[in-house]
Amino acid sequence: MARLFGTDGVRGLANGDTLTASLALDLAVSAARVLIARDDYARRHASGRPLAVVGRDTRVSGQFLQAGVVAGLASAGVDVIDLGVIPTPGIAYLTDAMDADLGVVITASHNPMPDNGIKFLQRGGVKLDDAVEDQIEALVGQPWEKPIGADVGRISIADDAVERYVDHLNSTLHKPLAGMKVVIDCAQGASYRSAPLALENAGVEVVAIHHDPSGLDINEACGATHPESLQRAVVEHGADCGFAFDGDADRCIAVDHEGTIVDGDQLIAIMATALHGQGRLPNETVVVTVMSNLGFLHAMAEHGIAVRQTVVGDRYVAEGMRAGGFGLGGEQSGHIIFSDYATTGDGTLTALQVLQRMAETGRSLAELAAVMTRFPQVLLNVSGVDKRRCDDPELLAAVEAEQKALGDAGRVLLRPSGTEALVRVMVEAETSAEAHDVAERLAEVVRERLSL
Repeated sequence: MARLFGTDGVRGLANGDTLTASLALDLAVSAARVLIARDDYARRHASGRPLAVVGRDTRVSGQFLQAGVVAGLASAGVDVIDLGVIPTPGIAYLTDAMDADLGVVITASHNPMPDNGIKFLQRGGVKLDDAVEDQIEALVGQPWEKPIGADVGRISIADDAVERYVDHLNSTLHKPLAGMKVVIDCAQGASYRSAPLALENAGVEVVAIHHDPSGLDINEACGATHPESLQRAVVEHGADCGFAFDGDADRCIAVDHEGTIVDGDQLIAIMATALHGQGRLPNETVVVTVMSNLGFLHAMAEHGIAVRQTVVGDRYVAEGMRAGGFGLGGEQSGHIIFSDYATTGDGTLTALQVLQRMAETGRSLAELAAVMTRFPQVLLNVSGVDKRRCDDPELLAAVEAEQKALGDAGRVLLRPSGTEALVRVMVEAETSAEAHDVAERLAEVVRERLSL
């Protein structure tokens, strides 16, 4: 059987063949058995039982999946606090702030509404590594000793979860943001309350769009993966800039006052150079993935900032940051981690930190983003192929030949998707036309060599 856990938790079509209420219950039981230190929780909690927090995004399927998770945890003797609809980084923060033994997030992030997912956080609000996920998966469906009577868990609701998270976000600022007008696109997702509130508390004049979710429209032609309406709104409202989040608000893509997109690489570059100049960038190093634009790498070199690269996935960025004691990292897609304030990517936190930088310097987002020049980049998703065979010798030879032809003026990356049944071909070159040509040639080789 294929591995349940992917790049970021267990994800799939909600109520489909795999991601069911019964699986949610079984996963929760297994996670409790793996993640809870039996000799520790009794000392920390007055109840004598372990504690978990659970939250979700706005998808209607999140209701039954969360019910399954909560039931599983309580049946395993774990007290559960229901955080309601709240961004993933809010759940991570409250896992730590509430001294919970584990946190659970019900979300499929930027995926379409019919999908959903379950991901677990260990104590401190930290995502799991592959080995721990494998332990959880190995226990799914296995016999276990169930608590009975008074030993089962209790379930309660945290009515102030969003407010506690927002207070934390605002505590990271040291400069008022009054006088700024900002458009935010909440993607009909989990940030529909928290993001407008956090920016308004900081003094920003907020124009919110896609912030009235129905549960059926998350990420639909909006948010970080569809910033077109944000671009229009920024220009129409004469705003200083705009920020788009995804469904669970752990990523952020920005738009300057002219409606030009400022992606995750550019936002990281802005903050890396700022922290470097203030002497606040630990080890003068930033952590990104292999997908980061070549222009980002050149800009960091020009400023004397070292770059560590990981495989794709913000949890791998986070692991690299923890291992090296680094303070800033992220992905081109907009997952940006400020380790002084968060354990995972946080779209609203990113927006606040960038706005603070604008206030400190008196410069526009467009001016700040000029710290790096993006190389034209083309990303093609090739479906209908066997992504497990990306080590095909002829395919690797084709990639090597194209990279050799590009030299230092370009880059080729081919990788299987961690969340979908496809292979991604990414090419950077000095011109868009050249990048397109190379990407199309390699995509054709992928189809020929890896066809099902």
